Amino acid sequence: MFSTIELLLIFLLTLALLTKPVGLWMLPMAEGRAPACVRRVDAALMRFLRIDPAHEQTWATYAVSLVSFNVIGVAALYLLLRVQGYLPLNPEGFAGMAPDQAFNTAISFVTNTNWQSYGGETTLSPLSQMLGLTVQNFVSAATGIAVAFVVMRGIARSETHELGNFWADVVRINLWLLLPMSVLFALFLASEGVVQTWNAATTIGSWTDPAAVASTGPVASQEAIKLLGTNGGGFFNVNSAHPFENPTALANFGECLAIFIISAGLCYTFGCLVRDTRQGWTVWGAMAVMFVAAVLVFAWFESEAGSFATNFGAAASQMHLEGKEMRFALSHSSLFSVVTTSASCGAVNNMHDSLSPLAGLVPTLLMLLGEVVFGGVGAGFYGIMIFIVVTVFVAGLMVGRTPEYVGKKIGVSSMKLASLGMLVTPVIVLAGVAASVLFDAGTSSITNPGPHGFSQILYAWASAANNNGSAFAGLNANTPWYNIGLGLAMWFGRFAVIAVVLALAGSLSRLRAVPPSSGTLATYGILFCGLLVGVVLLVGALTYVPALALGAAAEYLMLPAF
Repeated sequence: MFSTIELLLIFLLTLALLTKPVGLWMLPMAEGRAPACVRRVDAALMRFLRIDPAHEQTWATYAVSLVSFNVIGVAALYLLLRVQGYLPLNPEGFAGMAPDQAFNTAISFVTNTNWQSYGGETTLSPLSQMLGLTVQNFVSAATGIAVAFVVMRGIARSETHELGNFWADVVRINLWLLLPMSVLFALFLASEGVVQTWNAATTIGSWTDPAAVASTGPVASQEAIKLLGTNGGGFFNVNSAHPFENPTALANFGECLAIFIISAGLCYTFGCLVRDTRQGWTVWGAMAVMFVAAVLVFAWFESEAGSFATNFGAAASQMHLEGKEMRFALSHSSLFSVVTTSASCGAVNNMHDSLSPLAGLVPTLLMLLGEVVFGGVGAGFYGIMIFIVVTVFVAGLMVGRTPEYVGKKIGVSSMKLASLGMLVTPVIVLAGVAASVLFDAGTSSITNPGPHGFSQILYAWASAANNNGSAFAGLNANTPWYNIGLGLAMWFGRFAVIAVVLALAGSLSRLRAVPPSSGTLATYGILFCGLLVGVVLLVGALTYVPALALGAAAEYLMLPAF
């Protein structure tokens, strides 16, 4: 097995090699056209769907189309989940979901969060998994990528109100990006042993029960888009810790790559669109720096916790291993845990509730930063752009240089929108946590009292508001309080931020591009990369220092060694 550093280097090298080809494939779609090899088919399809890609929208009409589409998606998925018991392809005879849980699940998958307060194999029929959840895995991912394209156009274009056509963008992203990549990746997963069958259950037998039955289904196809679209909703309750979802070390490595690959490619797409690939690689580099630091810190604290537990005897050592992935080395689990919380992907290959206090702080903090370390498909890119606007403005003022980014002057309106975009999720998270610890409806779901219980609540609200979907797994979230509260957090954490980002793109697109001068701050290279990382950590992390101190830090200080 590879050490953490060796595995991390292999992962980053592979990701870097795949970034350019994926970014180039997305470039025509970012420009508002189909890839050349499918252009005739795309034109015929657009005529059939009565979509005119040449009829571009302003940021406001684009936002209306986007939100309307997703409102319809919530309603359709909610209805499907409620009447599941009356529909075909339900061999186990599962009943429909309760109203509050169906509300939460519908919003969860439409917002690309995929938070699950249910066990997939014991709650949902194959029809609900395919027609409901898998479809939303595609369209919610496409929505995020479409918003990233709009931001790129807003920066690349000058003196225009036109930012693309939402309907054309969503169709093209699904057909020419997500679908072919999902087919290829599903074939890879199936070759590694991921289940793909129409059978809802298979008799496997065991030492104690020859008639033992294992749940099965069309897993590989859902797993592929769940990871490529940074959705995260597992076919099984234990997600990618289940051997039918994640059977081998190679599959585990491939799943980590799949979570990052589109987000990484978008950085290169952006560099090509603004005709300066240094800009894209600088964004990629800033994300990579934070990612490497997170993996190394996570692995260090988990390793330290394992050694600490061993010193207290076999019982403590066994407790430390509870909920951990035992098939692969610590390096693989460390990589997966950090990847999934860097991106807005809820897939997990071990239970985060079982992590040592400071190791558990790492994925929590990655989500609280806004998941801009590569981040969700599209969401990570437009999230980091908010921080870039703030970085350019602050750095320009500090050194007395014109605050410009790729030829666009960063003025008061852009700064107001960027600041608003950064405030949305902290308000949702901190307000939700405060309300949950004040009322019995929130605290009654805690399974561990004290700081760890507080961390469970903080993690849940951070995961929901930042559209991640992973959980500490020790909090009983299937209650009206959390189903409704986290559902609302997911909705506003997704679409309030998108509305602000689209407005920011519209603001930038109306500006005239100006050529760089001797007074222009260089927004590429190591210096700007360091400035960007500093702003993300300072602005993002400092917002949550008191909450993190009450949770993970306090739990660490309460360990027996202290």
